[in-house]
Amino acid sequence: MSALVPRPELVVVRGGGEMASAAARLLFLCGFRVAVLEREQPLAVRRKVAFAEAVLAGPADVEGVPGRRVVLDQVSSVLEDRRFVPVVVDPDGSSLARLRPAVVVDARMAKRNLGTRIDDAPLVVGLGPGFVAAKDVHAVVETQRGPDLGRVRWTGAAEDDTMIPGAVQGYAERRVLRAPRSGVFRGEKRIGEVVMPAARVGTIDGEPVAASIPGLLRGLVADGVTVEAGTKIGDIDPRGPLIDPARISDKGRAVAAGVLEAVLLALRESQNILP
Repeated sequence: MSALVPRPELVVVRGGGEMASAAARLLFLCGFRVAVLEREQPLAVRRKVAFAEAVLAGPADVEGVPGRRVVLDQVSSVLEDRRFVPVVVDPDGSSLARLRPAVVVDARMAKRNLGTRIDDAPLVVGLGPGFVAAKDVHAVVETQRGPDLGRVRWTGAAEDDTMIPGAVQGYAERRVLRAPRSGVFRGEKRIGEVVMPAARVGTIDGEPVAASIPGLLRGLVADGVTVEAGTKIGDIDPRGPLIDPARISDKGRAVAAGVLEAVLLALRESQNILP
């Protein structure tokens, strides 16, 4: 663990999907200054709980915490006001040198390291597979469902990616919608709608994307986003209307708690203070 700068600490979260947003929201509520870096065409599926939604759709809201797209020059003033989480389009992280955050959280869930380095900030946290704690990041938070979900590792790596989504009422891979080809996605259903098998939820360059199980459409990539073949573009929950797509999942909350634990432990060790 590394020493942090005096508070108020700035945490930069790379990625605006559900796991990233759950962590950003919790840190924001705990008093940290938080900024999110996203790509120009976010691939977030659970958009009702993703700050990435601010990039294409205007204001976003993650369980009561607002997010807004801003340009880099606006970040400092927004962080001082603390009225919302600023979202900056910066997929390469080029703004890190200017922002000089105390903490960087790589929450892009790419299953591999996209270039994050342990010297990107005094504390660097990686979510899930692809990172090795004490080597390319200071800490790794486990994202695999099971007894270690949310666990903070200060040495070693997270569990390997199984490539199999967690089962819900017996459905695993079938509840996930994937792009049948590369191209531009056009949605025909909305998040929160109940769908039946074979129902068209959208197209990719004219090729239909259909549901394979009945349930509630809990997530769907934004209309007009370009995707590659095999990319996850939707999520159907077989529990149907019992599920609120605007609520963070239990997995998201566990991972967010792990990120907060890592930040607070590093802060306590370095300065013996809490935010």
